[in-house]
This record gives sequence, structure tokens and C-alpha cells, in this order.
Amino acid sequence: MLRILHGNIGFGEPLTEEETIKFLTTGRLNLHLGTIDEKGHPNVHPVWFYYDTENYRIYIETSKNSKKTNNLKNNSVAYFCIDDPNAPRGVRGKGEVKIHEEISFNVPVAEKIMIKYLGNTEHPLAQTLLNMQKSGQSVVLEIFPQYYSTWDLEKH
Repeated sequence: MLRILHGNIGFGEPLTEEETIKFLTTGRLNLHLGTIDEKGHPNVHPVWFYYDTENYRIYIETSKNSKKTNNLKNNSVAYFCIDDPNAPRGVRGKGEVKIHEEISFNVPVAEKIMIKYLGNTEHPLAQTLLNMQKSGQSVVLEIFPQYYSTWDLEKH
């Protein structure tokens, strides 16, 4: 069961658990990942993601040496937000992040992300990103959400 909070008290209603899962698993919206850098400054990183409905976790693939990866090595807590600019609804939250470097774990996750955003793993960009995973140049970030703050301003 998801821990869902009302993200816009006084306006609209929170998404139900079913609506939250549907929102996170359909469409191709970016997730905005918030991390803290070495100077204590916030960084926001728009990323592609995959939501696993079996374990309620969010997965992101990125370069092993990316700013977000380096930030998370120093502070494993991140905030995230996915919102639809065309419909006043969204999901945000906070969670611990684990950095996966195991190629056998990362490639299947990266493939799911490529299929979600590019339609298949044969796309040239998908091939480039998957080759980076296979060569160990990339990692997978696994977010363990503590809660989901949701909103749907079309609900009354």
C-alpha cells in the first residue's frame, strides 16, 4: 500500500492509489529529481524513469559520473516530482536512493526505460545508453519512496 498525502490542501483532491500507479506507469513525463550538491545547494535533474508496481520503487538510469550520481553518493536522500503541465495533476515525494552498479541488474531496468520513452531498444539513443550500461559507464538509481504527495485539481 502506498502512503499518499494530499499535495495541494484546499484545492482539488489527492490521487487514489490506483490513480497514482496509473499516473506513474503511463505516459512519458519526466521526473524532476532533487539532490543536494557538495556545497549544500539544491540541484534539479529532469530524467526518464521507470516505476515498478511490484515493489513501489522508481528507477532512473544515468551516467556513473553524472552530477546526480555524485550528489547521491554524499547524500542519499532525494526529492522527486512528476507533474503533467496539460492536466493539473502530479506526484511528488521523498526517498532514499540506492546506486546500482551491477550490470546484470542495470541492463534490464535500462531496457524498460528505453521502451517507455523511445518505444523500443533498437532506437539509436537506446542502443547508446544500453551500451553505456553494458560497459559499466552508467548506473541505475533506485528510489525507495517514503511517501507520495499527489494532487488532481480537476477533482472537486
